[in-house]
Amino acid sequence: MTTTPYHRVLLKFSGEALSGEKGSGIDAAVLDQLSQEIISASELGIELGLVIGGGNIFRGISASQRGMNRIKADYMGMLATVINALAVQDALESKGAKVTIMSAIQMIEVAEPMAVRKALEYLSNGQIVIFSAGTGRPFFSTDTAAALRAVEIQADAIVKATKVDGVYDRDPVTYPDAKFYRQLDYQTVVEKRLKVMDLTAITLCQDNHLPILVYNMKVPGNLRRLLLGEEVGTVISGGRNG
Repeated sequence: MTTTPYHRVLLKFSGEALSGEKGSGIDAAVLDQLSQEIISASELGIELGLVIGGGNIFRGISASQRGMNRIKADYMGMLATVINALAVQDALESKGAKVTIMSAIQMIEVAEPMAVRKALEYLSNGQIVIFSAGTGRPFFSTDTAAALRAVEIQADAIVKATKVDGVYDRDPVTYPDAKFYRQLDYQTVVEKRLKVMDLTAITLCQDNHLPILVYNMKVPGNLRRLLLGEEVGTVISGGRNG
């Protein structure tokens, strides 16, 4: 039997990850590849929770910066995450997975109300649980929602998908000489303002000793290798770097 150091993890994908090169909407090919990666990870016997952003459909903070009421804009962004959750659920179920969507905003026709006890029950029974609608409150990002859900379900780690190999000191696409970090501590991420997750999410992970694993989702098989304990991406945990 394949062994993994993880029993339960929370996977965080941005909404933009679903749009591929289009930059908005949902790319069917990307959705298919992403769902296959998640299925491959679940076959390791790991209990999986998912949080998916909504930026491919609507970004609340961007809309508020253009003059829209921030609270209304944030709720629109939360609803966008539900649309993405439904798309991922459908893709996963088409491959034989059992998937439940839980929403922080009540909409019982499409998702179950968020309840930690029920989420743990589903996870322990082998279901993939998608946590949608953020925290259910404005002013909090889906990064913070992911950290919160990870803590609530007592995950061993939060896995953050990106389009580069991990965490760099600056954008490696723009700066080819950017420094790659294999390991980091939370405080360094904050002090260097590294763009991993927002400050609230980082602090929540630090306070609860929750490791953050950052990897390149564009490389096929990367998620499975990461969860098998291979040296993939960047690990953020406690303790100062040497």
